[in-house]
Amino acid sequence: MKIQLPSQFAQVKDRALLKDLETRMTEVEARIQSATSHTEPLIDKMSSHLSKAGGKRMRPVLVLLTSHLGNPESEDVLDAAVVMEITHLATLYHDDVMDQAKARRGVETAHLVWSNNVAILTGDLLFARASNIVSGLGEEALRLQAKVFEQLVLGQLHETVGPTEGQDPLEHYLDVLRDKTGSLIALSARMGAMLAGADAKYQKPLQLFGERVGIAFQLADDLIDIRAKTQDSGKISGTDLLAGVPTLPVLLLDGFDDEPSKQLASDIKAGIDGERLPDILARLREHPAMDLAQEQTISWADKAIEAIAPLPEGSVKNALVAFARAVVERKG
Repeated sequence: MKIQLPSQFAQVKDRALLKDLETRMTEVEARIQSATSHTEPLIDKMSSHLSKAGGKRMRPVLVLLTSHLGNPESEDVLDAAVVMEITHLATLYHDDVMDQAKARRGVETAHLVWSNNVAILTGDLLFARASNIVSGLGEEALRLQAKVFEQLVLGQLHETVGPTEGQDPLEHYLDVLRDKTGSLIALSARMGAMLAGADAKYQKPLQLFGERVGIAFQLADDLIDIRAKTQDSGKISGTDLLAGVPTLPVLLLDGFDDEPSKQLASDIKAGIDGERLPDILARLREHPAMDLAQEQTISWADKAIEAIAPLPEGSVKNALVAFARAVVERKG
């Protein structure tokens, strides 16, 4: 089965590199399906529910890509790619329970198919599977995975609790994105290079790249959630607004002093139901906060590109640049 690379890699020009990534992702995909399976039929359905639904597989592809900074043939690289995707899948099970999401990747969420408790335990099981695999990749890989696991949990906690007294809500939000999304993307970029034996001096640039491109990715999602007018990748426009999640355009509304902006911010803070959602979306789409949010989103992609300036010129660096730009140009 041929694996289609994430759309973020569509602009990569090195055909040999793309072919290698596709070939190795075929093996990684088989390993993901194996790692999320179970001998007990019911548990197998639960643990493989999201992996079989597909997904962008962005994180494992990043592992494979940065391994080309060293020796990409290492078996450890393939295992690391599997670990990154399984860890990501585990967070989705938990996120969907907390958000009470109805769909994920075009399928009904696990907590609706089974129950909240089952979905949480399934996420825990996948975290355990990821830990088992990474334990065979050496002490440094295990240490980095454990640190990111902590960041993922802290990011979710901080999002749930909200900003502390006196804390800038926007800075708080960016910190949450760095932990919840950027940390695992950063680890994906670092693991590939590290396990391929690439120069250790690339670790810091890849860390910064991953954190910043992760923030850009989520900020782009904020814009898509408002702009999209049809169901896209299992997500319906306005989902974040309905859930009361403060996203970048909404946070930026507080910087506008005109009466329509204040009224819009007030209407959003008062809570939104399905009946009021179309009006709120229409007003937000026309508000200058959207253009400002777009500028800030692009700036995070630019910062990600700046971070990898120390990397050697060539196909890997060019692909990372294309990836960062595609993240903020996508429509879904």
